[in-house]
Parts: sequence; C-alpha cells; structure tokens
Amino acid sequence: MAAVRWQFWLGFSFFLSVVIGAIAGVAWLYYLAMDANEVPLKRLVVQGELKYLQRTQVRDALAGEELGSFFSADVNVIRERLESEPWIAQASVRKEWPDILKVFLVEQKPLGHWNENSRPNALVSATGEVFEVDKSVIDELLPKLFGPEHAVKETVEQYQQVHELLEINGHQVVALTLSERFAVDVELLSGIRLRLGREGLLERVQRFIEVFPTIVRHKTQPIDYVDLRYDTGVAVAWKEDQERK
Repeated sequence: MAAVRWQFWLGFSFFLSVVIGAIAGVAWLYYLAMDANEVPLKRLVVQGELKYLQRTQVRDALAGEELGSFFSADVNVIRERLESEPWIAQASVRKEWPDILKVFLVEQKPLGHWNENSRPNALVSATGEVFEVDKSVIDELLPKLFGPEHAVKETVEQYQQVHELLEINGHQVVALTLSERFAVDVELLSGIRLRLGREGLLERVQRFIEVFPTIVRHKTQPIDYVDLRYDTGVAVAWKEDQERK
C-alpha cells in the first residue's frame, strides 16, 4: 500500500508541475504578445490617393498614443483615431506579420467653402458633410456655399443642380446662397448674379441661358443681376444703375 501511495503522489506531483508549467508558459506568451517592446509594430505603410493630406501627418496622428504590440494593437481603435482627422473621410487598417501596420485612406473631397463669413475654415463635401481644416493646402477655385446650418444637404443639392446646367452652357458658379426661406441666389464667375427664388430652379436657369445672348447684345453697362423670379421673362439690373441708386 505504501508503494501505491508513493506512486500516486509522485504521479500527482508530476501532473501538477505540468499544469503549473503550462499556465506559466501561457502567461509568459501572453505577456510577450502584449508587450510592445517584444513584438513591436515597426513599420507604417500608408496607401490611398492623397491630395491634401501628407503622409507625415498620418504618422503624427498615430504617434500621439501607444499603438501596442503586433498582437495587442486594436485596428478598430486605430481606424477611429485616423477618421477623427478632418481630412480623412474613411480609413481601413490591418496588421501584417511580423511588424507592419497597413493603412488605406480615403480623403475628403471638398465641394466648396461653407459659410465662409462665419466659419472661415469650413468646407463641405458633395455628400453634405461639413469639416474644418487648414485651407492653405487648397490651390483650386472652389465655390462659396452659404446656407442655414440645418440645411447643408439642401444647399449642396441646389448647387449641384444649377452648377451642372450652367457649366455645360459656359457659365461657372462661384457662389450660391440658400436663404432661410430656401430661396436661391447664384453668382457667376463673370460677376453676374442670378436671383432664382424657390421654385422651378432648372427652368429658370434654362430661361437665363436662352435669353443671355439677347441681354449681352443689348447691354450698355455691366450686368449686376438677372432676376428670374417670374413666370415668364426676366428683369435685368445694370451695375451703373445700381451705383446711382
């Protein structure tokens, strides 16, 4: 009996030592995996077509907080951190063994300036998203859009409608204003302003396109604005007349 007990306790001790060793090994592997110094992310690969955002800015955005190790770094947290940057519309993040963090970025595409008088750094996208950035990196002419803060998408939609029709007929929109009552005024690159009102915008723009050659033939002074808020016909104001008034 003594021999049996001795063998039992010897076997039990061996089993216990194996279990303890396994737990210690798992704990050590977990610590190793979670320790950024042991399995660090050493390389950042930034992909995507970037026009306004510099890749160094992406690195700076990620340098503010510890990323963790290859195993512990949370790609969702990193993605959210990147998407908090104003020029980044969308980000996807993945890790590549043994030490690479790959980031693919979709940049914001500004449609125009938004309420520049009160928000000098604000831009708006074609989807109606307003974001504030350093505008010094913009080198192209963007239209100025003005409208109620609660009607950003409506302002963008009105601009897109009239811009397309005017552009294919040789006129460039440089500013559009949507009033609180949703009336639309447009300013062209030529300096002419169009008062379009609230209804039938495309029909009124088409009317301007049709009568514009006639207006130009008969003009004696520079045109100030063309009022198209009529069922038929237009009213034209000349700049010198306005200056006299």
